Amino acid sequence: MSTHPLTMPNKPLLATQSHSHPNSTAAPISVNNSTTTSTFVNNSTTASISINNSTMAPMPVTHKPAAAVFVTNNTATPISATNSTVPATTAAPGFYSDLLDKIPLPRWATYAILALILLVVFICLLCICVKCCCRKKKKRKKKQDQQIQLKGLNGSTTTALVQPDMDDMEYGSADNPRGRLLYSLEYSAPKSELAVGIKQAAALKAMDIGGTSDPYVKLYLLPNKSQTYETKVFRKTLQPVFNEHFKFQINQAELTESTLVMQVYDFNRFSKHDIIGELRLQLSSVDWNHVIEEWKDLNEASKFEQENLGDICFSLRYVPTASKLTVVVLEAKNLKRMDQGGSSDPYVKVQLILEKKKWKKKKTSVKKRTLNPYFNESFTFEVSFDQIQRVQLVISVWDHDKVSRNDAIGKIFLGCAASGNQLRHWADMLSNPRRPVAQWHTLLPAEQVDATLALKHTIKIPFTGKTF
Repeated sequence: MSTHPLTMPNKPLLATQSHSHPNSTAAPISVNNSTTTSTFVNNSTTASISINNSTMAPMPVTHKPAAAVFVTNNTATPISATNSTVPATTAAPGFYSDLLDKIPLPRWATYAILALILLVVFICLLCICVKCCCRKKKKRKKKQDQQIQLKGLNGSTTTALVQPDMDDMEYGSADNPRGRLLYSLEYSAPKSELAVGIKQAAALKAMDIGGTSDPYVKLYLLPNKSQTYETKVFRKTLQPVFNEHFKFQINQAELTESTLVMQVYDFNRFSKHDIIGELRLQLSSVDWNHVIEEWKDLNEASKFEQENLGDICFSLRYVPTASKLTVVVLEAKNLKRMDQGGSSDPYVKVQLILEKKKWKKKKTSVKKRTLNPYFNESFTFEVSFDQIQRVQLVISVWDHDKVSRNDAIGKIFLGCAASGNQLRHWADMLSNPRRPVAQWHTLLPAEQVDATLALKHTIKIPFTGKTF
């Protein structure tokens, strides 16, 4: 690149011809009473030059940016234009900028990773806070329940804490006889097996309007209430003869710390079963050297021994020709309070268990702030006649929570492997095909039902639908 001075006369001169360079364009230049210095840049466009009172018209840029020319004392100093960027006159970047430059990722990727890390940390902190709040909520609820139960007790002795006041008794006074029960006990130390025989009952209290009852016996061990048994129901009688035997697997160390509970109930299909009376035997005081068989009078049932979880009513209908099982969840009542406001947000899960694995499931809608929800929702499952003999139906009531995990209020299960009231309902459905059979059931603790079912845990592979 070179400059060539041009001497112009003292009269206005108009350049009528433009000098062109390959790949460049020269604009017309007007000069008045001055000396013009022209600048040529290889493969570039000449920039506009202002000299005293004369002006050079701006020239269009085609390939490269024009070089800037600074004029001092009527002398033009050309600066060649290149493809490089002129460094800024600001200070050098700081520590963080240098650190980001060393990362072999684009800036947007680095910022995205940082944002993701911050989001994960925030979610973890939020989960910890929610878990702590739920624990405090449960502790407060337990304290409130204990305070409510202690308010209804009179007296300052330990007897008042074990035996409720007469006003709190649900099933009458002790002067009202409730009948007697004949039972047998035998323990086999080599087998670690306790055999309980329910022989018969006599002079039971009439619980129905017609002056009779539909009695059956329910028995279990405390404090580990893992196994619960029920006898058959005898219709319209106060002198039932059961002659049924049940076995509990329990070692000798646990036997001395256990209590056998035998409760006599009056069966009701469309309402809660009424308790007639019960027997409680401290097994540590029993002489196991011989078989025990004796009559004992039934006592009042303890109101505070077992928490009332509520009752649920539903109907079952099976059509063998179509292989259709229909479950209609009708309503529930007297559910356990799960929220601080003294209510619950219940919904019902309907599950089918096959070969001790979860097979199919459906659930109802959530009913807000109620202990007596009405659902009337129907669910249909395709179950073959061979599967209906092996399948188990699990009905569970849950309390819905928006923030924390949903809590189970209670469960029951029906099927050929069930017992007591649940087995009778299942048998009635199978013996009356194509006809819906409705019945009330008392909810049991979820831990007890889960221990009885002994489900096999499976892992589901996402997006494949396969389990192993």
